[in-house]
Amino acid sequence: MRIGQGVDVHAFDPRADRPLRLGGVTIDGAPPLAGHSDGDVALHALTDALLGAAGLGDLGGFVGVDDPAVAGASSRGFLVDAARAVADRGWTVANGDLTIVAQRPRLAADLPAMRAAIAADLGLPETAVNVKATSTDHLGFLGRGEGIAALAVVLLRSAGEGPQRA
Repeated sequence: MRIGQGVDVHAFDPRADRPLRLGGVTIDGAPPLAGHSDGDVALHALTDALLGAAGLGDLGGFVGVDDPAVAGASSRGFLVDAARAVADRGWTVANGDLTIVAQRPRLAADLPAMRAAIAADLGLPETAVNVKATSTDHLGFLGRGEGIAALAVVLLRSAGEGPQRA
C-alpha cells in the first residue's frame, strides 16, 4: 500500500472566460479560478496525490504547466490520465479523500455531484471517494474570498490485492 497527498491553491479570476469548476463539476454563481487549464484546484490536488503515491512526480511535471496543448483543458482528463499511469505502474486506487477550503461559494449542495464525478473518473464506487468543504472563518486570503484551496489524500494498493471492504 502507498499513500499520497496533494495540495493546490488558485486565486479567483473574474476576467477568465470560463465557469468555476471544482471536483469536475461546474459551480454556478461564482467567479472562475485563475489557471492554465480549467483551474480545478480540487482535481489538481487529487491528481497530485495519485501521482505522488505512485512515485510519478506532480501535476506540473505530468502535464506541463505552460504547455499550450493543455491551455483551458479539463482537469478531469488529467485525473483519468494519472489514474491510468498509476495502474500502468501496478497500483489501483483504494480510496480518496478531498477537502476544499473556500469562504465562497457555499459548496454543500455541490459535494454529492463532485463525489459522483470523481468516482466515475477513477472507476470507483462512490463509497471509496469522500469530498468535503470547509472555510477558514474569514482568516487569511482564503477567508477574504480571494481564492480556493484543496487538499487530497489517496490510498493505493497493489493491483494484485483484492478489493477493500467499504
